[in-house]
Amino acid sequence: MNVIVVGSGIAGLTAALHAHEAGHRVSLVTKGALGDGCTGFAQGGVAGVYGPGDSAARHAADTMAAGAGLSDAAAVDVLVDDAAARIAELIARGVAFDRAPDGRLLLGREAAHSHARIVHAGGDATGAAISLALVAAVRHTSIDVTEHAFLVDLLMRDGSVHGIRTLVDGRLVERETDAVILATGGAGHLYAHTTNPLGTTGDGIAAALRAGAAVADLEFVQFHPTILVSEPAFLVSEAVRGEGATLIDDEGRRFVFDTHPDGELAPRDVVSRAIARQAAAQGSPVRLDATMLGAARLAERFPTIDRVTRERGFDWAGEPIPVTPAAHYLMGGVVTDLDGRTTLPGLFAVGETARTGVHGANRLASNSLLEGAVFGARAAAALSDPHPPFRSRNRSASPRLADQVRDRSDRVRHRGGHESFTRAALQRLMWDDVGLLRTEDGLARAIDVILAWQADAVASATVAEHEDANLLLLAAETASAARNRTASVGAHYLEAPRLERV
Repeated sequence: MNVIVVGSGIAGLTAALHAHEAGHRVSLVTKGALGDGCTGFAQGGVAGVYGPGDSAARHAADTMAAGAGLSDAAAVDVLVDDAAARIAELIARGVAFDRAPDGRLLLGREAAHSHARIVHAGGDATGAAISLALVAAVRHTSIDVTEHAFLVDLLMRDGSVHGIRTLVDGRLVERETDAVILATGGAGHLYAHTTNPLGTTGDGIAAALRAGAAVADLEFVQFHPTILVSEPAFLVSEAVRGEGATLIDDEGRRFVFDTHPDGELAPRDVVSRAIARQAAAQGSPVRLDATMLGAARLAERFPTIDRVTRERGFDWAGEPIPVTPAAHYLMGGVVTDLDGRTTLPGLFAVGETARTGVHGANRLASNSLLEGAVFGARAAAALSDPHPPFRSRNRSASPRLADQVRDRSDRVRHRGGHESFTRAALQRLMWDDVGLLRTEDGLARAIDVILAWQADAVASATVAEHEDANLLLLAAETASAARNRTASVGAHYLEAPRLERV
């Protein structure tokens, strides 16, 4: 069978390698260079190594709790049951996870985990180590790799996906195949502040939407609590708090305990909102205090963070550093079954592009790299039967925005009073109205402005124009999904009560 994998993070690389090893003819197409994307930036680790008193069942319970009860139990069971095999595979492919002097894997703990079960590589360079190992593995195969190829759309025939249309060096190139695996990541650049690298513009999800695939849970956007207040955005790993660092206000008080008994180790959405509120109340950033760990420990355990903070003029061993939340991870995406199949025959989705049901309303720390490895491998195994009836245990997708607002489109289009579209304007709008703290009025305003921008949009020709179109499409669907969810849950938080609609 011929298969095209689009994307080269942990999910795409794992899927490509497993498909190749199963005897399929594999082409891997990636937007940037091979290995570009979010995986290489991941400071956190891979959850799933269980020490004394811990178990896969406890990991599953923590995942369900972090997901606010909206995680799909069957998908979570798959994730934790396959964890050991996928971590062993990464080790076999050359990922050198950190070990104690006696050779045992060092296990860390991060927020909302009840036990230390997370493996890291290079202290805080886990994603880079995984990416390097998997890229090297792909390079040693006959997998056909095309770099710097932008996914424009999926090719459809008789209701099934049979290929992709890409933009390469300004030329449209079509490739036919028997199956497509989307592994293009999330859409962090919907927001003014994000940990995601450039290029994370939701291209795969947008292409699937245009083709008619079901999506769900786009309203659940995770904001990482601790980004260094310095440009460009730099994430300070949750593992720092797992080691004992604290969050303090301008008086040195550990304020997160005001909202959650676990304080700094509460779920990410809780910590992020607490930081946002405290920063607004005091008119200045909150601070992360890691001084109690000492300079030697910080340099050993977090070498990348230690280097970057010092390069930017901060002595985090000597004084607390300013931090702020930023958009980090999309829990929703293209709806899949337990083997990565979408509602379109011939189309699979894995990694952050997919909505497997694992994360529910809020992702548990260090489950994303694991999800990419687990479901990337499962999608490749399912290629032998890419066209069965869709077998999803997930909840139904939300209604599309286009189906809800047709009767409002003319009124919205001529409402006026908004600035002209730019990507920066869209990112500010999403940050202000569809971000950490949402209101009914803000969501309604965001939808109106986005619809007006869509009505005025011109045909896309360049990569940047295609990216803008994808971001607008996902912004509309995200804002609509948020407005349709009338109660706060997980990462979706309504700051004010729902107002009467007019």
